Amino acid sequence: MRKLKRIPLGISNFKTIIEESYLFIDKSLLIKDFWESNGQTVLVPRPRRFGKTLNMSMLKYFFENSSMDNSYLFKGLNIENHKDIMKLQGKYPVIYLSFKDEKHSSFEYFQAGLRNLLSKLYQEHKYCLTLDKMDDIDKEYYSSIINKKADIIDLASTLKRLSEYLTSYYEKKPIILIDEYDVPIQAAYLNNYYFEAIEFMRNLLSGAFKDNTFLQKGMITGILRVAKESIFSGLNNLKVESILSDNLCDKFGFTDSEIEALVSAYDIEEELQNIKGWYNGYYFGNTTIYNPWSILNYLSSPKAGLKPYWVNSSSNDLVNVLLAKGSEDVKKDLEVLINGDCITKIIDENIVMGDIEKSSNNLWSFLLFTGYLKAKEAYRKEEDIFYNLSIPNREVRSLYKNIIENWFLNTITKSNYDIMLKSLITGDIKIFGKLLKQFVLKSISYFDVGGYEGEKVYHAFVLGMLISLNDSHEVISNRESGYGRYDVMIIPKDISKLGIVIEFKKLDPDDEETLEETADMALKQIKEKKYSTTLEDRGVKNIKEIGIVFKGKELYIKLVNTQRS
Repeated sequence: MRKLKRIPLGISNFKTIIEESYLFIDKSLLIKDFWESNGQTVLVPRPRRFGKTLNMSMLKYFFENSSMDNSYLFKGLNIENHKDIMKLQGKYPVIYLSFKDEKHSSFEYFQAGLRNLLSKLYQEHKYCLTLDKMDDIDKEYYSSIINKKADIIDLASTLKRLSEYLTSYYEKKPIILIDEYDVPIQAAYLNNYYFEAIEFMRNLLSGAFKDNTFLQKGMITGILRVAKESIFSGLNNLKVESILSDNLCDKFGFTDSEIEALVSAYDIEEELQNIKGWYNGYYFGNTTIYNPWSILNYLSSPKAGLKPYWVNSSSNDLVNVLLAKGSEDVKKDLEVLINGDCITKIIDENIVMGDIEKSSNNLWSFLLFTGYLKAKEAYRKEEDIFYNLSIPNREVRSLYKNIIENWFLNTITKSNYDIMLKSLITGDIKIFGKLLKQFVLKSISYFDVGGYEGEKVYHAFVLGMLISLNDSHEVISNRESGYGRYDVMIIPKDISKLGIVIEFKKLDPDDEETLEETADMALKQIKEKKYSTTLEDRGVKNIKEIGIVFKGKELYIKLVNTQRS
């Protein structure tokens, strides 16, 4: 019986994986692509847990001029077939810095974390202190970094100055590898010290990569490009390889052929189609990519079955906040996505964290680059490229489902939410109306609704129905009736059950119509436009037609019972 290699869950050190014979999907040709890239510095944005840290570790062990010969780590890998590249192995000093753990709740803690991180970096290269060329001022500076005494201004110049020290020591310019550079930026955004963090990261990275005469080559990884943050402003030697690029498209995440080899090796070929449904669906360039974190978790315990792994490896707080605060249009588009369809949007690769909430296009760009959507080019119009966006797979769909359900749990209890929907589908409109009013009142502040924007609330309600009634009902929405109106049809899969048509209407504060008059208009519209015909054609005989009117925090419900023969 063949012995299967162990699964390297949570292990991102390349040397450990090779030395201890863990499973390794060979991405070593990244070394060649990196070295031959036209850019002196390459920025590679990819979603979290798609192999960025492991790949950066591989680059470090390949190029690093170390007291140990690390060439054995690359025996049998694809890169060994490129003799010209193999000559570079172990020939350069390397500065390697990862920000993946720098998630802090305040700017004070952020600074403390940086002092620890940069102190360790300088300790790794403390042999530089033996340089004859290093004067007392440089030695004092170096010691202040190691001893965590440097102020924030001195911390910002650490990478540039260390590259100078290493160039003097080795008489070769270093390769600088920065992993997950935007993790602290996202933490700062969530914890309200965004501009302070941006200023520091701009100074740190600009010093390392912009007009640094002591730089051989560099790579930066993260989730977002965020070029407009001015972090990389004026960095004309930067080559960006995003998920929309064809270059490096197969170097992060697993490809179809790699997955097929894995399921064969682990004798689970019969699960291949299910695995695709759960974990693939991403497109990097024109290449289909599987989520490596979820694949590895599943392989480590196949008897546990296919379930969400990647989406549960992070709090997803930012995604939740952004979708909850999203406009009426955002929730309409989210409804389309939940139904398994595409939305077509212009994608901005230069997305700015501080501007994500300012437009829905920014939000969809953020969700794409963070791995919560997939994109395929749809068409070009003048200078714009439009992409068809959709939910990549079952795993990510489960995240949207949980986010939407949690909207209700943060406003009314789980039991009341269940009762509200049950009372609706069984026709107990009195109980339904009472609980819907409670939901509306408590949701106003939760969804960050300003003025009388009731649309956000009832679009969230419709999304909740789509998710929670999916097993027993088909929920169809129709938005073609114009601004402020929203038709919903709830079709029971068991046609002996109640079918429901709902017409939503909104009144502004200065509207003269009463709530009751507007509800009558809603019911009249249902009748005149024969919305119930769809239910009748499905064989549903017991139908309720409901008009729901919003006016700020006020809510009025009126219904008509119809029994078809």
